[in-house]
Amino acid sequence: MAAGPPAANAANTGLPGTVDGALDVRDASWAAVRPVRVALLGHGHVGSAVAELLSTRAEEIATRTGVRFELAGIAVHDLHRSRRAAHDVDARLFTDDAKALVERPDVDVVVELIGGLDPARALVEAALRAGKPVVSANKVLLAQAGAELSEIASANGVDLLYEAAVAGAIPVIRPLRESLAGERVLRVMGIVNGTTNYILTRMADDGMDYADALAEAQQLGLAERDPSADVTGDDAAAKAAILAGLAFGSDVLGTTVPREGITGISSLDVAYAARLGYVVKLLAIAELVDGGPDVSVRVYPAMVPASHPLASVRGAFNAVFVEGEAAGELMLYGRGAGGAPTASAVLGDLIDAARNLIAGAHAPPPRRSPTTVRSVDELRSAFYISLDVVDRPGVLAEVAAAFGAHGVSIRAMEQDGLGTGARLVFLTHTAREGDLRATLDALDALETVVRVGSVLHVTGDGDAPVRVRDAPAGSH
Repeated sequence: MAAGPPAANAANTGLPGTVDGALDVRDASWAAVRPVRVALLGHGHVGSAVAELLSTRAEEIATRTGVRFELAGIAVHDLHRSRRAAHDVDARLFTDDAKALVERPDVDVVVELIGGLDPARALVEAALRAGKPVVSANKVLLAQAGAELSEIASANGVDLLYEAAVAGAIPVIRPLRESLAGERVLRVMGIVNGTTNYILTRMADDGMDYADALAEAQQLGLAERDPSADVTGDDAAAKAAILAGLAFGSDVLGTTVPREGITGISSLDVAYAARLGYVVKLLAIAELVDGGPDVSVRVYPAMVPASHPLASVRGAFNAVFVEGEAAGELMLYGRGAGGAPTASAVLGDLIDAARNLIAGAHAPPPRRSPTTVRSVDELRSAFYISLDVVDRPGVLAEVAAAFGAHGVSIRAMEQDGLGTGARLVFLTHTAREGDLRATLDALDALETVVRVGSVLHVTGDGDAPVRVRDAPAGSH
């Protein structure tokens, strides 16, 4: 649908509310004549679920919302690929020419579920420039080009909506963009990857090691055959960039977000955390530094106090914890992945986009303001560190001296025997991350240190008294 169509055209279909077969938003009588026609780009887990919802629940959606949808076409990469039987989806809707589908004059709204940067970016931009709202669940695209695409959408008076891009069915984007528009958000911190949360939950509950927990997640369909984007933190980093843009107006590229994954975490680390009153979670964090305007955006596995609401988020569930200056603490929780939950969020955006299109309006674009993203070396945190050392006199003094030389104060320490060696576990007081990294380099250079093991951030109460429970099994 071209933006601002002429009032009359020789090629008009003659139907009220249409120009060249496309919706004329100035004529509200269109709703009684034909539905909003949707171009669906992608037919994977989410795309097929969206197609099913639009095909099987069209009447219910129309009754509840006043908007009637119709699939105009479904773009796929390979027309000959076998795919599960689609419920009431006409096979003639499928095409391998996504560009032609987007450009069709009878398409009103585009739903982009291809994923990745290309060709998704060009297709989304073409739709927006043609005055067609776009709904997307593409976290990679939005983390890399979201600010630019939002400007294009605003310039053309249409929506770019992406509730499904961060936490599946959990409504996170809309509250940050609208409900908390007047709030000074201080921090957004969340568990936004269901695969890693499932793995860490199994390691905590059943003492499984990382490899076995990952294999189980793959068997259950909770992890991809190649899980690297999840377990290295790449997926969560893209989502952290999107959240930072919404909460603080920061133009942060997903590829620049510092991230650490969970591949180096052992079942013993998880057990030690539990003993000390913590739960290990992979966190995506975007927050103001020292009250702003500078921000910090990062992803890392952290020890979260067992009393914190995020500690209770288990299995493949997600949650986003928001701290506001006036609103205080809020937590949004639910299923963060999967075809059906994500399709539910896509459908919600699609209804909003259609309503706005009918009204000749669009959602407010994300607020943008100049911000500086602080280097992680300047940030402060408490830390958990495990070391394997030679078991002989004087080793502890050498290790303690390395901490002291770089201004990192030890809050608590435990020692467990490892045959001819020993494992030392430290909790530090709050320290600069740059100083902690220098300490790790110094420890690694010591002849008496066999291995620098896991290093985890400690979130929430890094200077509170440590509560020690029973020793983890296998630690002696």
